[in-house]
Amino acid sequence: MTIRDVALAAGVSTTTVSDALSGNGRLPVATRSRVAEVAERLGYQASPAARSLRGRRTGAIGLYLPDEAGNYAYYMELAGGAASAALAHGMALTLIPRSDDPAQVTGFPMDGVAVIDPVEGDPVVRALSGLGIPVVTCERDLTPGAAHAGVIEGNYRPALAALLQHLAQQGAARVALLAPGPQTAWGLDIRMAYQQWRASSAGRPELIYEVPFPPSPELLREATLRAVRASPAPDAVVSGIDGAAVGALLGAVDLGLRVPEDMLIASLIDSPALRASTPAITALDLRPADMGRRLATMLSSLIGGAAAGAAESLEPQLVLRQSTAAALRR
Repeated sequence: MTIRDVALAAGVSTTTVSDALSGNGRLPVATRSRVAEVAERLGYQASPAARSLRGRRTGAIGLYLPDEAGNYAYYMELAGGAASAALAHGMALTLIPRSDDPAQVTGFPMDGVAVIDPVEGDPVVRALSGLGIPVVTCERDLTPGAAHAGVIEGNYRPALAALLQHLAQQGAARVALLAPGPQTAWGLDIRMAYQQWRASSAGRPELIYEVPFPPSPELLREATLRAVRASPAPDAVVSGIDGAAVGALLGAVDLGLRVPEDMLIASLIDSPALRASTPAITALDLRPADMGRRLATMLSSLIGGAAAGAAESLEPQLVLRQSTAAALRR
């Protein structure tokens, strides 16, 4: 059943049918009523694309990702979840890479956009916020004055505290943290949680190895090797960057260190590589696919007219594996 069938049955043009069903144009009440009656009798339903045009919508949402996102499992799983939920809500998902030119990004036709791990002061995010469409973020935007339509945050501090306590119970006293800079909420918050853990027991040294966000493979490898080869060496390495934990494991092996007997290794971001490594690496499951689905669902609600200011949290899970399963050998 098409709009042409309705037009033929009602004895009007397709434009009249479109205007009558959308409420547009200057049509007599009798014409609108007759077209609506014929459409209902014939069982006509406008396609999603046609409904989008009538509502002046594009039928698409954007997902603004960090540089190097394609190299990391977390972002790809998140994008997959977002695409699935967008489709379920009758929308397409457009992946948007970071750009030095905001005009390149803001030129995409979108009804809303989700920003993943916003970086403080990112001019593209500022430009997206000026488009008049809903913007939601995965984690907080630290940019002063930033006010978006919604945010979903991972409530990972309790799980991170549990991980650090687990490492301490295994005998770890010199715990190194591989972390991005404090320009993102993720980078800032994991540093704060680590420092709170240090403060809870006197004598724990601060061993933070910073990697610029988003990390290039070269910078990530350099920081990982610095952490593993420090003197005196750490007895545990915690990675806050996707991919660094496997690098730490390889670096430890190159130095002749055994994991977990000589060094414990854990990650704050789980991935298939960590589950498949030998030994398998302890990690926080941040539930990226769920995050993506919830971001797309929140956007759909906001596009549909829900009030701005939506805020949700997602609970990660600590998954203990062999890389931290044995007490250190002294």
